[in-house]
Amino acid sequence: MQIVALRNLESYWQQPNRSDAAGALKAWFAEAKLAKWTCPQDVKNQYTNASIIANNRVVFNIKGNDYRLIVAIAYRMQYVYVKFIGTRSLKMEIKAIRTEADYLAALQQVSALIDIDPAADSLEGERLDVLGTLVQAYEAKHYPIDPPDPIDAIKFRMEQSGMTVKDLVPYIGPLNRVYEVLSYKRSLSLSMIRRLSEGLHIPAEVLIRESEPMAA
Repeated sequence: MQIVALRNLESYWQQPNRSDAAGALKAWFAEAKLAKWTCPQDVKNQYTNASIIANNRVVFNIKGNDYRLIVAIAYRMQYVYVKFIGTRSLKMEIKAIRTEADYLAALQQVSALIDIDPAADSLEGERLDVLGTLVQAYEAKHYPIDPPDPIDAIKFRMEQSGMTVKDLVPYIGPLNRVYEVLSYKRSLSLSMIRRLSEGLHIPAEVLIRESEPMAA
């Protein structure tokens, strides 16, 4: 197997209080690079305690289950990508996200936990809930995304649902009124906003914003 993202392995065991993982992780690497896994069952045959999860992910129990190693495997191309390494005592590792480095590290953990799709009442589920909250708070401050223009939101929903201008008549009114709204010549009324929100599931807080047509 071709194993990539080895930096994730080395950087993990170089952390304080993580050096005890080095020997087992190196042993896993030595075995994995000689393996010829063609399907998840091949992995399971070699590692009976491994967990096969969605999207070609595998969770390996490392050093008596003290650590969990999550990898993604492209079986046909014989590639293994090291996604995440963490301890089983997940509750003890969560910390505040204060820097971009903290943010990127938290994102990596969130990605790996989402791959597992844990139960809400499990340690992994609790960790995902807390990490997700911290990540969202950091992103709200540093990477805010403004709501879309109401007309853009309507046109997006039309495109995604395969709707034509005529299909908006039940929500906006006569066809000429629909064209006026879509061309920024008429504002959405409260009744239009209510029907569009309820019928097309466009958030009302988006529709009540003032439209700002793009300059030609």
